[in-house]
Amino acid sequence: MITLTKEDGPADLDGVTHLSIGVSWDPTAGSSGGVLGKLRRKTGTDLDLIAIAMQGRDPVRLAGLDSLDPMGNGSLVHSGDNQTGHGDGDDETVTVEFARIPPHITSIVFVAAAYKKGSAFEKARNISFKVYDATGGSSQQVADIWPSLLTQDNGCAVAKAMRVGAAWKLEVINTTGKIKQGDEHALMRFAVSK
Repeated sequence: MITLTKEDGPADLDGVTHLSIGVSWDPTAGSSGGVLGKLRRKTGTDLDLIAIAMQGRDPVRLAGLDSLDPMGNGSLVHSGDNQTGHGDGDDETVTVEFARIPPHITSIVFVAAAYKKGSAFEKARNISFKVYDATGGSSQQVADIWPSLLTQDNGCAVAKAMRVGAAWKLEVINTTGKIKQGDEHALMRFAVSK
């Protein structure tokens, strides 16, 4: 089993064949009470977990938004878009099966973003990212990453998986920044910078 923190630097994923990263959040009404507050809680806010597969410094595939299996072979799979944050457990998950990742992919950057216009981190609460060792069909949590609640940013680079020879390492990043909403290229530029 691995245990991950940002301070520890990259962790070897020796023996980890499947890795999952999940994001969860609760909708909030902000400072609105009454009917407007209830309506905002009911509709929720839409955060998105996106995994960007990189070939060197070039983003080549994106899992998330409307792309659930961008490699077409089950090696990088997104669970689907949760647009409200309602429900228990992780609201969105990306699972990686390292043996199936094509050899030209050198890293995978995991980003959570308030990507759609009108969404914002500040409209959600209790945002948390969980990293699981999903080897052998059962998921064991190895990290719990909490971004700052004080940020007015709308993107968070959660973690980065890097190919090192025939093996993989995972680094916790947990760095926030601004992403132009609705702009896939801006999202990819944010991932490249990490």
